[in-house]
Amino acid sequence: MTIHIETLAIDVIIGLLDFERERTQRVVIDLEASYDYTPDMFIDYADIVLLMENELKEKRYTLLEDALLGLHDAICTAYTQIRTLKVKITKPDILPHCRVGLSHEWTMLSD
Repeated sequence: MTIHIETLAIDVIIGLLDFERERTQRVVIDLEASYDYTPDMFIDYADIVLLMENELKEKRYTLLEDALLGLHDAICTAYTQIRTLKVKITKPDILPHCRVGLSHEWTMLSD
């Protein structure tokens, strides 16, 4: 099975610049995660959304790279049945004429 979470918008403190440390800005998260489904080991997408929101709001990352790695660690720790994970973080409002972001895809080793 593959879970898709698209355009999750969260207002968080993220970035290096002074103004980015003083007020929240919107980030948009896209996630795709494949996992070994069994009726007793399903993944509740609402729980993943809450986990991502909490991770980004609590950690207040300075770099998108660190935020991306933090999301990976939090998700894969909570859901060991995930086999592939792709996460994209976009800062849609930081530059006037484009959306900037960062993504990465991981493949976990099978047991």
